[in-house]
Amino acid sequence: MTKSAFVTIIGRANVGKSSLLNALVGEKIAAVSSKPQTTRTKITGVLTKGDTQFVFIDTPGMHKAKTKLSEHMVKTINESVKNVELVIVMVDVTKNISDSETALINSVDSKNSKVVLCINKIDLVSKDVLIQKMAEYSTLFDFDEIIPISVLNNDGLDLIMDFLDKNAQEGPHYFSDDAITDQPEKVIIAEKIREKALRFLSDEVPHGIAVGIENVSEHDNKQGNAIMDIEAVIYCERESHKGIIIGKQGSMLKKIGQAAREELEDFFQIKVNLKCWVKVKEGWRNKEGLIKNFGLSYK
Repeated sequence: MTKSAFVTIIGRANVGKSSLLNALVGEKIAAVSSKPQTTRTKITGVLTKGDTQFVFIDTPGMHKAKTKLSEHMVKTINESVKNVELVIVMVDVTKNISDSETALINSVDSKNSKVVLCINKIDLVSKDVLIQKMAEYSTLFDFDEIIPISVLNNDGLDLIMDFLDKNAQEGPHYFSDDAITDQPEKVIIAEKIREKALRFLSDEVPHGIAVGIENVSEHDNKQGNAIMDIEAVIYCERESHKGIIIGKQGSMLKKIGQAAREELEDFFQIKVNLKCWVKVKEGWRNKEGLIKNFGLSYK
């Protein structure tokens, strides 16, 4: 008998949702950085263990919408908790409960969904603080289970999987058993490049960045080894940001490209020839056509 479980991961920005997805699937699928709004759309991770297939849906962090892009992100969050079997509400034990977090938790359909609260970053607080935080959250919602975790230390993740496995339903596997995501190849490539830009650039630049993949192809070199050729464009909103992204004599762009190439080679298990350019698209985050072109509109 095969079973499946669709699991939506929700929470505010920077609580570790993408890190949890990557840890549970065992592959780095979702971009991770310390900057808010790193995740801009739904990211699906797939894990098949024996007869059970788990489909994890990572969502953007809940925030106040200020641009058309962020409106799409908020809509993605709200729609992702509808008609879903299992919901992981992820919170940061070091942060106070916010109004937006309370509203997000209350938007979950407790009648039709099993809901587990995962309190992350427990390695940063004392046991007394953790107990107090568990008590505070338990007054907000009737969670089916509360699990303290540290994604960084891989602590408590087995308890999450036990909960999900226990609540998986009889049904078919919707993806092949060796699948790890439903993300198209170009989306994975773009996200890995954007993550490196987030890592290396100053705070005022990253929110205005998008990555477009112009071409992906393969060829064999003279030694007969396969090479993946990738042509990518990093888009920014201001001419001044373009200079920052390129850096002095191209140093920053080279740094981003090298780090992205190394991770892409590890992910695809093939040598990569990555070429990156930088172009300005002023105000793209408020232009529906460009948001759609970048694959960031609500679907």
